[in-house]
Amino acid sequence: MIYSELRFLLFFGLVFLVHWSLRSAKLRKVWLLVASYAFYAGWDWRFLSLILFSTGVDYLAGSAIAKAPKENRLRRKTWLGISLTVNLGLLGFFKYYNFFVESAADFSSWLGFPVSDMTLGIILPVGISFYTFQTLSYTLDIYRGKMGSTKSLLDFALFVGFFPQLIAGPIVRAIDFLPQLETPRLFSRVDVRAALLVFLFGFVKKTCVADNLSVAVDLVWKAPEAFNLASHWLAGALYSVQLYCDFSGYSDMALGTAALLGYHLPVNFTFPYMRRSLTDLWRSWHITMTGWFRDYIYIPIGGNRGGKLFTARNTFIVFAVTGIWHGAAWTFIVWGLLHGVLVIIESRTIGSDGKGRGIWGLIYANVLWILTFTIFRAPDLGAAGSFLLGYVTPGGDQTLGLPWLLLLIGFAAVHAWMFSGKLDQGLRRLPAPTFALVYGAMVALALPWAAGDVQPFIYFQF
Repeated sequence: MIYSELRFLLFFGLVFLVHWSLRSAKLRKVWLLVASYAFYAGWDWRFLSLILFSTGVDYLAGSAIAKAPKENRLRRKTWLGISLTVNLGLLGFFKYYNFFVESAADFSSWLGFPVSDMTLGIILPVGISFYTFQTLSYTLDIYRGKMGSTKSLLDFALFVGFFPQLIAGPIVRAIDFLPQLETPRLFSRVDVRAALLVFLFGFVKKTCVADNLSVAVDLVWKAPEAFNLASHWLAGALYSVQLYCDFSGYSDMALGTAALLGYHLPVNFTFPYMRRSLTDLWRSWHITMTGWFRDYIYIPIGGNRGGKLFTARNTFIVFAVTGIWHGAAWTFIVWGLLHGVLVIIESRTIGSDGKGRGIWGLIYANVLWILTFTIFRAPDLGAAGSFLLGYVTPGGDQTLGLPWLLLLIGFAAVHAWMFSGKLDQGLRRLPAPTFALVYGAMVALALPWAAGDVQPFIYFQF
């Protein structure tokens, strides 16, 4: 189910009504867990066993780490190693096995030693990159002494499988979500107005913006040599908007649905295209992922506690992992490494805070983003090179046309307006009857702009 589909709205309506009609907090959690498993099984019931297996392993590992005396480092490390091996092993097999086998075979053939095809018909489980990092946050934080283990298998299973963020994040940490499960949820404490607004904003981003922009972006990518230089730049910019609206739209709808059920999820985007440096843009993009890499990779390997070369090395490692995490393709790896190099150069030259740069800093950061995400979008490095060449060569005679440029300008204006906070604040201050009327009008205005064909969320493939 796609969040913007009618069947999801019907599914969520049923979950919502039953959830708040149950008086027992434990029954509510049982109901949400059943609904979450049913939601995931709707994608492919076979992979539900992976979530159950990861849940069981990490629940046992977390308990064993917490019970082991601190001086017994071998036992604690053994159980942490089991958690890491199982989770990363499953992720590596399903997501990267064929990529590494194909790469090794190609390299062997290049050396003059052709080998037979050893790839497998592996289907990537939806959301495996996201829930793997969630479960790892549990065992890692227990090992580091930041939290204790939970005695409730039900709570832990719901933390792992909670359906609003199960498929594509945001990446939720056990230390933030498990305490919420220990306290009964009360509907009187739900900010319904804020939840409805964030869900609607996400719906509009996804269906009215991202899904419609995919038409123009795909048109240029199918025949880049046929379009002129201006159309390449416009398509590159439109893809940046499409990706942002698609992913942040999903995150917003996840936050909204979770909030209506009484749970808080972390914000995943804070208006990244208003930033004036590449580093600052990254701080506002997929925040739960970048925060995870910072806390569990960058800081443990030394962070910025050494010299410039030491810090640069650690930054480079994190961005290399970022590229690999996004997908099993050389385009993602090159994209991640390139961002690592650019961020390091930026920090050593013009600085990473972006202060005092004004409009030029904003243009600089967004142009770099467009150029590098062309590699991210490309099916292979050859296609990426061809499209990048279109940014500096005349190209063909076809053009995307003025309407797409006006749409891009309109997005920039709305993005800046929402960044100011005036729209959200103004809507929240309205009296309840007026808010209901305005909200209904906004829905009515949005529906005609919704794309006819619902497109899968881009980040489902990661």
